[in-house]
Amino acid sequence: MKFHLFAIGVLSTSILGCSSAEKQTAPIAEQPKHQAMVVTANPHATAAGLEVLRAGGSAVDAAIAIESVLSLVEPQSSGLAGGAFMVHYDNESKSLAVYDGRETAPSGATPDMFMLENGDSMPFIQAKTSGLSTGVPGIVAMLSMAHQDQGTLEWSGLFDYAHKLATDGFEISPRLHGMLERFGKYIPSTQEQGPTDAHEYFFDEAGQPHPTGYVLKNPEYAKTLEIIANNPKDFYQGDIAKQIAAMVQQQPRAGSLTAEDIAAYKPVKRAALCQDYRDTQICGAPPPSSWLAVGMIMGILENGPRPSASGPDDPKNWAIMAQAQQLAYADRDQFVADPNFVDMPINGMLNKEYLAKRATLISDKATPETYAVGDPWAYNDVPSEETAGIDATRDVHGTTHFVVVDTKGDVVSMTATVESIFGTTRMVGGMFLNNQLTDFSFQHHDKNGNAIVNAVAPNKRPRSSMSPSIVLDKDGAFLLATGSPGGNNIIAYTVKTMVGVFEWGMDPQAAVDLPNMVARGKTVRLEKGLTPDSLISAMQEMGFDVDASRGENSGLSVIMRKPDGSLEGAADKRREGVIGSL
Repeated sequence: MKFHLFAIGVLSTSILGCSSAEKQTAPIAEQPKHQAMVVTANPHATAAGLEVLRAGGSAVDAAIAIESVLSLVEPQSSGLAGGAFMVHYDNESKSLAVYDGRETAPSGATPDMFMLENGDSMPFIQAKTSGLSTGVPGIVAMLSMAHQDQGTLEWSGLFDYAHKLATDGFEISPRLHGMLERFGKYIPSTQEQGPTDAHEYFFDEAGQPHPTGYVLKNPEYAKTLEIIANNPKDFYQGDIAKQIAAMVQQQPRAGSLTAEDIAAYKPVKRAALCQDYRDTQICGAPPPSSWLAVGMIMGILENGPRPSASGPDDPKNWAIMAQAQQLAYADRDQFVADPNFVDMPINGMLNKEYLAKRATLISDKATPETYAVGDPWAYNDVPSEETAGIDATRDVHGTTHFVVVDTKGDVVSMTATVESIFGTTRMVGGMFLNNQLTDFSFQHHDKNGNAIVNAVAPNKRPRSSMSPSIVLDKDGAFLLATGSPGGNNIIAYTVKTMVGVFEWGMDPQAAVDLPNMVARGKTVRLEKGLTPDSLISAMQEMGFDVDASRGENSGLSVIMRKPDGSLEGAADKRREGVIGSL
């Protein structure tokens, strides 16, 4: 079996769905009860999700409440002016669906918008802190679509927790304060540098970031939530859309996003991709998500040299995983982009014979072959004669991930983002605007003149590394939900957890706690402080170019169903994750 597509297919739907008053409430009392659980990167978000589940809400209802809170208390990572991918599991029908709320480039976007006059790429910080980098926000429309399909509580009541928090205030957490200390220098403090709303929000009159524990209020966000709660389409066709467009069009480096671009946005319901692994199926979001690379890595391990039962103490196991990552990242970088704009060898990339062939390149020593691009087109249903250009997309970190299981046994695995830290740093309606368009390749052709698949184009979705995943057992029942923030590193972080659980028999928390390793290209990054010196030395002796880095800041959230049907959660200690259950 190569891979499977779950759900009905690809369906593009407008946001003009039913209002909250038209939403029918499901007979919750008649449904069989299961243990429910929420894992997020913030205590307030977990509490908001549990509050909804306790009231009889669905996993999707909880996700809406969670993200509306994260947009307020974790604005460095995600927000309602950003985007997301949601993988949903319906326990009754044993089916999966993916909701794509990825941002889109404005109709006025051009292939060279991130290039300087001399042909060089624009410095990343200049691109990020500008109007050029903001795409049409997709998350509100996506959540509305998912709620129309899977919601049980009224839409209008799902923002209450966040609204109260924005009105009464919340304490700045240690992580948020740390982000302000580290990255506050990029938030404009004078009008000449750009809009200063964020600086006024986060900093005192002396120019110092508000300390940990400071009670921060956001009445503008509370007003935005009132608008969204009343009718989500007003986010796209009302004053908020006009304000977002006006902010994007401000100097320096004004963007072309218009209110008409925002009004035209459509979320997409897609079929999930699934890859066989042992006696399970590992499933996730199709392109423009990069979950394909997760499926490839697990498929390479399934069809090639497997990590041994000796577990994480054996350096050879890390060598195998590093090379599997290199092989998958090489293909991901080369081929994955918005499916509305490019053809991709999806079947070939998940083909068992192709993965077995790629796995033959793995050895006990590092070799350049493992980070060379393969030829999945040769194993694809429809071949291609075009040569894709060598990717030039930047590697940046950001994002949040959470997982929910409701009392009916339905599951949400969702990753959301504003792209980089605090997005563009520009604010509208108490929200940070995304800098998602910097996820495009800044160059549109490589040095050989070949077109790069992830280049900028009008109305195009940039490729995303977000890889929310759900694992099913052989009977199609839910087994595990996982995912992580971390930019391009998301793929490696997510795989690490699954290897720990399924190959080494670890409980989810122990798997999350394992050192992070990212092998994209020649360099293998190992998490400094958690990686034993003996492992670093052993990898170097095997010929790997090792970088012991402190930057491996994952934020994994995991829920696993145990054999007795109970749930076990894991929250990444690298952030402020909290597990909650009913």
